[in-house]
Amino acid sequence: MRVPFLLAGLTLLAAAPAAAQGQSVVVDRVVAVVGNKPLLASQVDEDLFARQAQGVKLPEGDSAAMHALRMEVLNDLINQELLVQEALRDTAIKVTDQEVAARVEQQVKRVRAGFTSEVDYRNELKKAGFGSPEEYRRWLTDQQRRLALQEALKTALRDQEKLKPVAPTEQQMKDFYEARKASLGKRPATISFQQIVVAPKADSASKARAYALADSIAVALREGADFATAARRFSQDPGSREQGGDLGWLRRGPPLAPEFEKVAFQLKPGVISNPVESPFGFHIIQVKRAQPAEIDVRHILIMPAITAADAQAARDLADQVAMEARNGAPFDSLQRVYHDQAEEREAKQVSLAQLPPAYQQGLATADSGTVVPVFALEAPNNRSKYVVAYVTARVAEGEMAYEDVREAIRNLLSTQLAEARYVQQLRRSAHVEVREQ
Repeated sequence: MRVPFLLAGLTLLAAAPAAAQGQSVVVDRVVAVVGNKPLLASQVDEDLFARQAQGVKLPEGDSAAMHALRMEVLNDLINQELLVQEALRDTAIKVTDQEVAARVEQQVKRVRAGFTSEVDYRNELKKAGFGSPEEYRRWLTDQQRRLALQEALKTALRDQEKLKPVAPTEQQMKDFYEARKASLGKRPATISFQQIVVAPKADSASKARAYALADSIAVALREGADFATAARRFSQDPGSREQGGDLGWLRRGPPLAPEFEKVAFQLKPGVISNPVESPFGFHIIQVKRAQPAEIDVRHILIMPAITAADAQAARDLADQVAMEARNGAPFDSLQRVYHDQAEEREAKQVSLAQLPPAYQQGLATADSGTVVPVFALEAPNNRSKYVVAYVTARVAEGEMAYEDVREAIRNLLSTQLAEARYVQQLRRSAHVEVREQ
């Protein structure tokens, strides 16, 4: 039996296989069959060890409670296997090797970051039953592929409106809360606010120069210049420049700018777009691959230069907007005229501690119903933006009451019940044999 290790507070679950401990080896056994796929007792054990790593206290001894928990875990494994098998049968469900590799790499980096040396990392792998990092990657690749298949299936079902939400009853929601309230902790101090973010705007001459550069790059790319090289040299998008402009697989909607989305989803793979203007600047877009609902895309961003005078004009405008808001001008009306559409318009019941430092400082002492002094979202090259914030509510720290999480519970249970109903439909049409645990 191999026990997977999970990152839990930057520590690993270190449970060595029985043979490594010098104990007698227990032969694995089949505890269920789904279709023609056997499920093993060791898989149930792995799930239980994972729960322990996440702080769940398991029943002690060979008790009825432990048996019930093992059956619950087995039932979850059966449901997961049914979803995987259904996803594999659906030819429209595609999970690429690149997607799986990216997920594996992210998980490996997260786990590896918990160790100060490669030796410690390898030793912990061995304790968990993996002979090498490569063996762990192979195991993790299988796990992540199965998870990706389940997620892709659920997404497709929701898109096709075949996984419609199921409304939970009030009693189900309260029972869910009561079972978990001890682990919810305290409700953090929260704040709700609307904002108008004023961004500096480049003048027409600066825009013209940026467009000309973007257009010349697009021409060179069509004549055979290497896209990745051009992105690393010219792009001003710090998130994708060093990746050669790669943005990966994207779906419609935020955080894509509407102008970018409209052009990108109409491009044929390989075609170089004309410069596309968005609030961020001018984009040169190329779609590498396309699927029905998403595209693998890269871009080069050219941003018009912002002068010190442009930046000062933005600050002055923000001060003017704040004064108008304090004098009674409707905040929503001011938002429609002055707000930077690349930024969120409103935040509801967010923890102060989770806000960026500029917001923590700017909103630290603001009472409900006040317009706070203008504060800056600092950025280099005169690109700082200025925030006019109106605080709509402020709630002190306290116990996590049912009403605080009622809507979150409703949404979660609604999704869970819809998925459970779908899985039950699969179980009625599939061969599922449960053997004695």
